[in-house]
Amino acid sequence: MGELIFIGLGLWGIDDITLKGLNAARSADEVYFEAYTSVMGGLTKDNLEALIGKNVRALTRKDVEENVEEILSRARDKRVAILVPGDPMVATTHVALRLEAEKLGVKTRVIHGVSIYSAAPSICGLENYKFGRSVTIPFPEENYFPETPYLVVRENIERGLHTLVFLDVRAEEKRFMTVNEGVAILLELEHKLSSQSPLLEKTLMVGVARAGSENPTVKADYPRNLLYYDFGSPPHILIVTGSLHFKEIEALRLLAAAPLPPL
Repeated sequence: MGELIFIGLGLWGIDDITLKGLNAARSADEVYFEAYTSVMGGLTKDNLEALIGKNVRALTRKDVEENVEEILSRARDKRVAILVPGDPMVATTHVALRLEAEKLGVKTRVIHGVSIYSAAPSICGLENYKFGRSVTIPFPEENYFPETPYLVVRENIERGLHTLVFLDVRAEEKRFMTVNEGVAILLELEHKLSSQSPLLEKTLMVGVARAGSENPTVKADYPRNLLYYDFGSPPHILIVTGSLHFKEIEALRLLAAAPLPPL
């Protein structure tokens, strides 16, 4: 009987995978690697194959979202592993694939990996339970400039909650939104949508780049300064803070070089 195993790779390199995940990948009959939902700077197809000891097939977005029949048919009588950056069930496309497999009677299993959901707050010292709804800022396109990112951020700020803001990743196009671009879009949306006094210009934000690597960049500041800060190579993620506990303020000063008072 076959099996479909979703294995989290963690945040950055080949040594982020858990031993449980590594053993499952090595024992699989076929291994796939999905790399379009994020970028892992310390991982390549070659070093992944060397670690696992077998060929790894790279999956495109279309493979996972539209052409899943091949994967599902192979998983009917083989052990198939799909390696995914971070934690495999954070992306809704993987949840959908798992549900399709279960409907067909294919046994599924999830081996979790380190997720940016917990890593980003942890790396800068913010309290996880004080985060509200997260949101993604997509790249603006002609006739497509969604307002949801700003509306979610503003609602969270008004409730005193932090917001984890995902920045668009289009790995197949080699396009990765930067913290600077994300901040600029939020400011533009506030200017467009808000008739109230602006909130964002006096709100502390935290940019995080390459979480999980040997040289992450973590910088807390006000938007006007983050617009021009050099965060280096991707991936980037943005946190917009809400009400800050005094310990969070201390952590941001020590761990993210937040400006001294006034905060």
